[in-house]
Amino acid sequence: MSRRSLVVVSAGLSQPSSTRLLADQLAAATRRRLDADAETVELRDRAHDLTNHTLTGFPSPELERVLDAVARADGLVAVTPIFNASYSGLFKSFVDVLPEGALVDKPVLIGATGGTARHSLALEFAMRPLFAHLRAVVVPTSVFAAPEDWGGATAQGPLAARIERAAAELAVEIERREPPVVADPFDEPTPFSELLGGQPS
Repeated sequence: MSRRSLVVVSAGLSQPSSTRLLADQLAAATRRRLDADAETVELRDRAHDLTNHTLTGFPSPELERVLDAVARADGLVAVTPIFNASYSGLFKSFVDVLPEGALVDKPVLIGATGGTARHSLALEFAMRPLFAHLRAVVVPTSVFAAPEDWGGATAQGPLAARIERAAAELAVEIERREPPVVADPFDEPTPFSELLGGQPS
């Protein structure tokens, strides 16, 4: 089977970021089970591009490349900090500019970080419905990490087990699908005469 591709989206705001740490560990656990290349996207680095795209409707070249990578990827790992019981505004800005249909039937693993375990349900009542609306296939296990779940830079106990279980589910969902085919809009261009309003010859 051909090598697969994984895009890892981290919406952490600080550096270093526990959100990025969780995203990296989810990606590493998935790749231990799957022959895949992984690209990590730090949304904090694309914040200005996301705002400009929202205002103008046109992505920067780098943001366009990222959006295309998401559309072409075999799977997606999406991790956000939780603010006010939901995903961050930066994360939602990214989701808002994804091309229509980019996540249809795409395996997605969702994760989140927060200052207290009480925010963990935001994964189920905010993030999971968001991706269901986009018709993605969200794996059953979501992963939330509170500060007490970390031992230095390493996931501990139940968090480590949850990372491994979610990664295994994502790998299975990716492997059971054919690699996505993204249509090239230039494969069948509209004849110039039709663009000018004339009849095709």
